[in-house]
Formats: sequence, C-alpha cells, structure tokens
Amino acid sequence: MCGIVAYIGNKEAYPILINGLKRLEYRGYDSAGIALFNGKTNIFKRKGKVSDLEDFIADKDITGKIGIGHTRWATHGEPNNENAHPHSSQEGKFVVIHNGIIENYSRLKRRLISRGYKFKSETDTEVLANLIEYIYIKGKVSAEIAVRLALSKVVGAYGLVIICKDEPDKLIAARKGSPLVIGIGEGEYYVASDATPIIEYTKSVIYLNNDNVAIIRKDELTLKTVMNDMLEPEIQELTMDIGEIEKNGYEHFMLKEIFEQPRSITDTFRGRIALDHSEIRLGGLLDVMPKLEQAKRIIIIACGTSWHAGLVGEYLIEEFARIPVEVEYGSEFRYRHPIIYKDDIVIAISQSGETADTLAAINLAKEAGATVIGVCNVVGSSIPRETHAGVYTHAGPEIGVASTKAFTAQVTVITMIAAQLGYKRGTLSKSEYRNIIKELVDVPQKITKTLKSNNLFHKIAELYKDKTNFIYLGRGYLFPVALEGALKLKEISYIHAEGYPAAEMKHGPIALIDQNMPVVVIATKDESYEKIVSNIQEVKARKGIVIAVVTEGDTIIKGMADHVLEVPESHKAIAPLLTVIPLQLLSYHIAVMRGCNVDQPRNLAKSVTVE
Repeated sequence: MCGIVAYIGNKEAYPILINGLKRLEYRGYDSAGIALFNGKTNIFKRKGKVSDLEDFIADKDITGKIGIGHTRWATHGEPNNENAHPHSSQEGKFVVIHNGIIENYSRLKRRLISRGYKFKSETDTEVLANLIEYIYIKGKVSAEIAVRLALSKVVGAYGLVIICKDEPDKLIAARKGSPLVIGIGEGEYYVASDATPIIEYTKSVIYLNNDNVAIIRKDELTLKTVMNDMLEPEIQELTMDIGEIEKNGYEHFMLKEIFEQPRSITDTFRGRIALDHSEIRLGGLLDVMPKLEQAKRIIIIACGTSWHAGLVGEYLIEEFARIPVEVEYGSEFRYRHPIIYKDDIVIAISQSGETADTLAAINLAKEAGATVIGVCNVVGSSIPRETHAGVYTHAGPEIGVASTKAFTAQVTVITMIAAQLGYKRGTLSKSEYRNIIKELVDVPQKITKTLKSNNLFHKIAELYKDKTNFIYLGRGYLFPVALEGALKLKEISYIHAEGYPAAEMKHGPIALIDQNMPVVVIATKDESYEKIVSNIQEVKARKGIVIAVVTEGDTIIKGMADHVLEVPESHKAIAPLLTVIPLQLLSYHIAVMRGCNVDQPRNLAKSVTVE
C-alpha cells in the first residue's frame, strides 16, 4: 500500500525521487521520506504529505546520484517522523524502504534486542534493516548475501529497495507479495511500486516476481531468486501515456476519471466486439471457454468496489448463462475453509491486480484444482500472472483512491463474459445476445449524455452536504449500485451511508427515516419498478427526503421524489453502468463542498497489498 521509488544513474536523484513520490502519493500519504547517497547517506523524512517533506528539505544537501524514496500508509506504528521510511540500521550500514508487512517481526525483534540492538521506531521495517545488518556484520558476507539470508528468515509480504553504505554503487530490490517494477534507461535504472513514476523516463520495464532479488548498478542488472538461482529478466514495454497520469485541467483526478468513463468503457470493449455487433470475442478466455461452458458453479472473489462489480456479475451470469454464482470477499474466503471443487470456475476481480486478500484466495482456489480467471486493470501485476486466464479492463491508470472508471470497466468485462457464455451455452438467444451487445456499445454515448447534467448533481449536493447519514436503495441489478453509491459517499466525504435492497428497508432501516434522512433510490424501469415506487411512497410517508435515479422521461417517480437524476433508457442488465454515474458525481461534489481531499481520503490507499 506504500509507494516506493528509487534511482541509480548519472542524473541527480532528488528531482526524480520527489516527482515519483508525488505520482505515488495515492498509495499512501501518512508520511514521506528519501535517502540520498553522495559519499555519505542523507536521510530526510517527515510526517504528512510529500509537500511537507519538500518544505523540510528545502535548505538541505540533496545531492546524490543514488537514492530511494517512500510514501507511507501506516501499518506498524502511528504516522510520525520516527516511523516514516527510509529506515537505517543501528550501525548505519543499511537503509531500507519497504511496502508490505513482516508478520514475524516481533520474534525477530526480540532476538535482535537480545543481541544488543536498539530500536528507534515501532515499525517492522526497522527490524528488517537490523536483521540484514546483523547477518552482514556477523557473517562477514556481501550485502546481497545478507539480504537474501535475511529474507529467507522473513514471513510476510515485502517490496524492498536497499542501500548498503559499504557498497554504494548498487541498489538491491526484492519482492514477495508487494509489487515492484524496474525501469531501464540509458546507463540508469528506476525502481517503483508501479509504473507511474517511471513512464516519463522510459517505457522499458521489468516486473519482479515473487522471491526475486535484483542487484542493480547504473549499467548492469542481475536478477536472482532468494535462493540464489540466476534468472533471465523479461523486458516489457509500457503502453500507458504520461497524459493518463496528469489531471489535464480537472480539479481532481476523481473528477477526471469520472468523465473518462465513456472512453474507458469503449477501450474495454474495443477489439472484443465485432464491428457488426454480432459477437463478443474474449481472446484471454479462449483456452478456458470449454471449462466455462461446462461449469456447474462460478465463484467471484473480490474486495471493496470490485466486490460490488462481482455482485453485478452474479446477476448477469445467473440470468444470461444460468450458472449458479457465489460472490465472496477475498478476506473472508480463505479463512472459512471454503468448499472448492475441481470443476469450479473462480473469477478474481481487482483494479490493481495486487490485492493481497484476493491473491491469497486465488492461491487457495488453485491448490484445490479450480480454474481461476482474472479481471484486472494493471498489465504485469500479480493477479494476471497467478491466474490461468483472464481479461484486462483497459480502464487506464486510476489515480483517485475511490474507484470510479475501474468499476464500470469491470462491469463491462463481466457483462461481456456473461453474454458470451450465455450465448455459447444456448441460454441466451441470438437476438438477445445481439441486443445486449448493441446496448453495451451504446453505453459510452449514454454516459456522455448523463455527464452533461453535472451542474444539476452539483446543486443537489449543495443541499445535502451537511447531512450526517444517507440510505441507498436498489433492487435486482441496482442493489449492487446502491452499495457502490453508499461506499463512494463514505470513502470521500466521511458521511455515514448504507446500501440496502429496497425491499429490506421495512426489515429495520425504515426506523431511521425522518425529515433529516436523505434516501437515494436507484429506480430505473424494469419488472420491479412498481415495487420500488411503493418503497418510495413508504419513505415519503415518513417525511424522508428522496433523491431518485430514474429513467429519462419518468413522470411517476418525478411526481413523488424531492429530486430526480435522469439516465437514458437501457436494458436492465446494462443499467448499473449508467446509474452509478450520478452517484459518483453526487459523492464527489458533496466531498469537495465539505473540504475533503477526494483524491486521497483519510486512512485509505489505492492498492491494498497487505492483509
């Protein structure tokens, strides 16, 4: 969840590091720090944002052509200057930055204390720095060997970059569970948690795999395993553009990413839907499609917003393909001794492709013999490499911590999977299949039309920005949208909000409704329309405030609700892609009006790489 950036080469490292930390701040923003080597190691770190670190460093010596930087999402130890990274070992031999968690750090710390080591911070990272140093001094071995031996004693996840004071011509990078990518320049190398700090310097990269250790000099890279087996680096080309990680005139990344959804959805189905809209072709599933067609059960595993996309997937696959679907939280799945059969299909959904709980669930499913499919946004991330097959979402980089375009891209992919599977199984007729494809292709222009109502969403947000509680209601395909709308409001505005199936309101939540309670009802026209009209009447009878997302031209709910947010008419299965847009914008505007940092909401980080 933390952000790592490092450089070794012929340039001054500081501008590269500080710019990289700004790019990575969405991964953690509790504290930030850098270490620069110019004959001696200078470490600067500060609680707070990268800008606080910049202010602190303003009058310091920032020369050096080797350096490492870190922006932190706190796990062990509260956010403060002492717990900020980089961490130096007791004798100053090693400086370490770390993303992940060392699970056995307490036991290792006790052993080091018994050998005379003292600790300045509460972090597991300082324990690792001292463990490496202890092995280095006691064993009289090289820095590389000390690192590899230390890692063989570690239980947990890590993405590491290490400087050794005695061997100042190299960086050592290691990965297990937490992502690291190495950018290749001319006589220089860059290391980062993801490609965002690298893209402006090079497009040639190496993604480290689990248990990889890279020894990096400015003109040479050696790749090994922790057990000292030599590896041949696989060089890949980045496809993203620098413009994708800039705000391009928008006030916030979140707003930019909301408005990018017509393009991101188009990019997700482009090349996968025939030009005449007659069929869907998902090349990434070609090898596993026979198993999919014969599946007796599909399990969808995800966390957070991706879990909501999975719930939409449950409705889609069960209706189109008539295969039972279970949707599981990755964090719960692995700990409840799940029953997994060899003919099960497991679909893992993750924006980052690095979600620790989802990865652990994938490994559990693979051990049981199930076929695992990944739906992911980040090329080269762990989930695509750990799964048997998969489909990329092509949403492009998502910098805002609260997911928007990744959600609609995931739902787009799941819709294509469900429709293709239903047609191949004969449970979706040719005409129905083509109609779903046409409806999907029409989504971008319908979202564009909805976005034109942004000023209306802004005005409604202004009326309710000071409310402390919201309820979101939806039925069928729109129940997961209610959950997602509530999550967005919670994440970025810090207003308590809950999503419910509309019919469940009478089973408890109705007790909360009064003249101060806004109720957001997602109520586009489908077979349950009359039922949700009744739910709205029940809210109004108790003086509740109703904000309704309705089909364009709806007159019945418009006459009942306090406010209506219209979306173009669509097939009920496509409605989640349209109805979530007003909810994203409503949450965004409320958060901005409340003075919240919408791109970096408190206590959250973009990629949850720890359990």
